[in-house]
Amino acid sequence: MNENYLAFAAPAKLNLSLHIVGKRADGYHLLDTVFRFIDLADTIELAVRDDGEIVLVNPLPGVPAESDLTVRAARLLQQYSGSTLGVNIRVSKRIPMGGGLGGGSSDAATVLLALNRLWQTVLTRAQLMVLGLQLGADVPVFIFGRNARATGIGEELSEIKALPAWYVVLHPGVNVPTAEVFKTFSQKVLTGQDEVGIMRILKTTQQQRNALQQVVCEMYPAVSEAVSELSKYGSPLMTGSGSCVFLECQSESQANRIYTAVSARFNGFVTRGLSQHPLYDKV
Repeated sequence: MNENYLAFAAPAKLNLSLHIVGKRADGYHLLDTVFRFIDLADTIELAVRDDGEIVLVNPLPGVPAESDLTVRAARLLQQYSGSTLGVNIRVSKRIPMGGGLGGGSSDAATVLLALNRLWQTVLTRAQLMVLGLQLGADVPVFIFGRNARATGIGEELSEIKALPAWYVVLHPGVNVPTAEVFKTFSQKVLTGQDEVGIMRILKTTQQQRNALQQVVCEMYPAVSEAVSELSKYGSPLMTGSGSCVFLECQSESQANRIYTAVSARFNGFVTRGLSQHPLYDKV
């Protein structure tokens, strides 16, 4: 067994806009969203094994290793490719969980990207994206590797050029369950509206909005407070299904000034937007 671990980045994402344009018969919501990678990242360390075993060395408390997305990603690639190799996985978390920053999805994508090289399974990016979708709707964009507009359930991706930017990100300290938010949104907003009607509404609203934000703010007052705090400095948005809230800034110094002003009340960080995924050129 090879005990030489190699480290790979798994960056977080922000949703610069998020529209819900309908719902499929199978319950999945149809999205129109813009993904932006940021330089906050988890670190995935991998050591190839020759016995076929897949071992998560440091499982999260209360999360069985077998249900961890990194283990599921490795098993999926192993089954699909027929590889006889295994891997030890170590995950160093920096991305807050339940914050809408895509940490779990990004970790899974990095495992697929890195093991595709380390196991020499030589799958294409498109093949890896199909595998990633089996793990979650946000996984394909991290494999796609470019800032992107996503439609469908998040798997139909087209590259966008995002301008350089810095972001103040606040974490209100609540873990927002995605399924519950979408269910509440469906009951309050989608009920009685067909997809055409929703598209008409979208055309009359500003681009930069998060359709789930109002629902989450009503469910979690701490998120509403974070939005209100950052609203003193601009037009903040919630990312994903929450709970993190961010404000785009033109410079690092501006972002640092704003974060210093709000950090007494909220945990958070300043982060830079990326032009592409750190592993983009490694596929």
